Parts: sequence; C-alpha cells; structure tokens
Amino acid sequence: MAVTLAESAKLSQDALQRGVIETFILESIVLDRIPFEPIEGNAFAYNEELALPGVEFRAVNTAYTESTGTVNPKSEKLVILGGDADVDTFIVKTRGNLNDQRAVQTRLKVKAATYKFQDSFVNGDSAVDVNSFDGLKKRLTGAQVIAAGANGLAVIGADDAARHAFLDKLDELLSLLNGEAGALYMNGMILAKIKSSARRLTIFDQTVDSFGKKIATYNGVPLLNIGKTAAGVEICPQTETQGTAVGTTSSIYAVRYGQSFDDAAVTGLTNGGVTVRDLGEVSDKPVFRTRIEFFTGLGVFGGKGAARLTGVLNS
Repeated sequence: MAVTLAESAKLSQDALQRGVIETFILESIVLDRIPFEPIEGNAFAYNEELALPGVEFRAVNTAYTESTGTVNPKSEKLVILGGDADVDTFIVKTRGNLNDQRAVQTRLKVKAATYKFQDSFVNGDSAVDVNSFDGLKKRLTGAQVIAAGANGLAVIGADDAARHAFLDKLDELLSLLNGEAGALYMNGMILAKIKSSARRLTIFDQTVDSFGKKIATYNGVPLLNIGKTAAGVEICPQTETQGTAVGTTSSIYAVRYGQSFDDAAVTGLTNGGVTVRDLGEVSDKPVFRTRIEFFTGLGVFGGKGAARLTGVLNS
C-alpha cells in the first residue's frame, strides 16, 4: 500500500532522515500529498486495459459467444533524484558556532530537490532529459486535454455570466477524472483570479491543511499554486498559446491521487523512499559530505487519473 512522505517521516527512526523528509513535505505542495507505492527492482510493470471482453444474454440450451479482453503491457521506470551537500571542514570548524553549517546546506539541497520534482511532475520529459520521468504535460493527451476556449477564456471576465462560463469549464475538467480530484494545480496568478471570481460569486471557500495553512477550495478540491522552478520560472507559465491568444494563456491540471495501481489514479513509485547518508569527510578533498537520494517514479494509471485545461487567461 502506498504511503505519503508525511506518513513515512513518522515511521523513520533516523533523526537526519526524518528531518530531510519533513523538509521535502514543507517545501512542496505535490510531495506533501502524493502517495508513493513501494516497489521492488527499478521498474513497475502492469497491464493497461484496451478492450473489455464481450458479454451477452443467452437463451436456454444455447452457448455464449467466446471473447477475451485486450491488455497492453506497460511499465514505469524509477529515476534517481538527489545530490551531495558538501561543506568545507574549515567552515564547519570556524563558523559552526553560528549555525550548523551542514544542516543549512542539507536543507538547501533538499529544497532544490523539491523544486526539481515539482517541475518534473508537470514538465518532465525523458526525451529532453533521459534521466528524468515524464510529467503530466507530456502524458496527458486526447480526451484528457480540453481547451477553456478556442482563443482562451478569462477567469473573471466582464460579468457573472463570464465567471460562470469559466467555472463550467472547471467542472468539465474535473469530470474527466475517474473519481474525486485531490488537487487542482495552477500558477499563482490564475489562483488569485479564481479566488477573486469566487468572492464576486459569493462561493469562496477554504480549508486548513495538516500544517495549519489556509487553502482555497472549489467544490472541496484544493486550489494549489504549483509554484516556480529553482530559477524562478513558473512551472505552469502564462506563456502558452491558444488560438489567437499567443503566448498569454496557461493550463490548470486536475489530479486524482491513488494509494495503489488498482485505484487507477496518479501514484508515485519508489524503492526505499528518501535516503540520507552522512559520508563524513571524503578522501579526495577536505569537505564533509551528506548524500540525499530518492529512487522515484510517477504513474498515471487507468488513463483518467489526471486532466489538463488549456487556454486559461489571467484576466
């Protein structure tokens, strides 16, 4: 059964590992909720249903027409995410009285890793980086991608009718999932516009997460700012093109999280979870090294675990 990183942190008996996992959770609105299913080996193999077998009513003393279903064997590979946090022995000795310099660098390394995972969750492309996994943008095709409008659609618009038109598309997006959504991901500008529209329509609602943070919701689904990369670039940029709206639209992603493959939803994969190793002073240079690694992957099972709404205008 898959568990979230928050649950795995509670189970960790290693203080260093637990602290690193908690940092992953605090820094990411993806890693704080996506369940990770433990697997053996470096890949997860499964069969995707393509066609169901036929069934029929029959008369007495007649036979059924034999038929079988069709499946497509597929697999999801694990990738290696991590890095080394090195601190010079001189810095540890001379500045350790101010802050734990190794702890500071470890936290920064973890923060960079969360940015990397979060960006890859949406924009990952193994054709661009062979060591990465494919994200939602590449995986979602066909009926799982809908346009808000031929030439884009404003969130607020000129009046209540326009605002309801946008919410109708948001409802359509959510209907593409095979169950209740766990999150709607977007950039901060679009999130602000949705909250503003909801206030105008007097339907604004929010909840409080496990860390005490207030989160806006739509029909009970958390509205989350997917944030930026470590370089400060929007993960869901407002630079996409929809018809005549050239370079001015963005996308919203609806995600349903699953505890296992059988849930036919979005589930993380891992072998061993987040590992943290204090390697001490290395032999090739005078530094203390902490190595952080996460053998991880992503599965969007069942074909309807996530969906994308394109053509969203920041207006």
